[in-house]
Amino acid sequence: MNKNEPVMEEMKESRRSFIVKLLLIGNAIVALLVSIPVIGALIAPLVKSEKRVWRVIGPIDRFEIGKTVLISYKDALQYSFSGTTGHTAAYLRRVSEGEFIAFSVNCTHLGCPVRWIDDAELFLCPCHGGVYNRDGSNASGPPRLPLPKYPVRIRNNHVEIETSPIPITTLEKETA
Repeated sequence: MNKNEPVMEEMKESRRSFIVKLLLIGNAIVALLVSIPVIGALIAPLVKSEKRVWRVIGPIDRFEIGKTVLISYKDALQYSFSGTTGHTAAYLRRVSEGEFIAFSVNCTHLGCPVRWIDDAELFLCPCHGGVYNRDGSNASGPPRLPLPKYPVRIRNNHVEIETSPIPITTLEKETA
């Protein structure tokens, strides 16, 4: 037996424990770096407020009482590079002289764009046959929720709609 063998074994053991510690530290750093975006994504909705903006749609006299029209406006989250994708739409109905209702164009079932049928006074979803009444309530089909409504106001003889990022209510939540 060589007298250096115990020393060599001890050196191998200390080298092995050093490498294990180095690998553990490396793995901990990688886990920390990967968890930062995940934690941020979980916390962001709790601290970030939804951006809401009032957009001018047009003068009051442009809209007939009892008519529902498709309107286009700049999205609340529009960026300088958005171009035409920074525009979104809604359906606006003038109910009376000073009352307006605005509906989302997105079906509450899967978010498909609905179409207003003037003669039938119904909103139709082409994806799965969802039908909504003129007040946005469900008439038939798979959607269980009514069409989301946007706040509308009249200011300086113009109709304004309060826009927001795509509403959470756009897609129906699964219930047990």
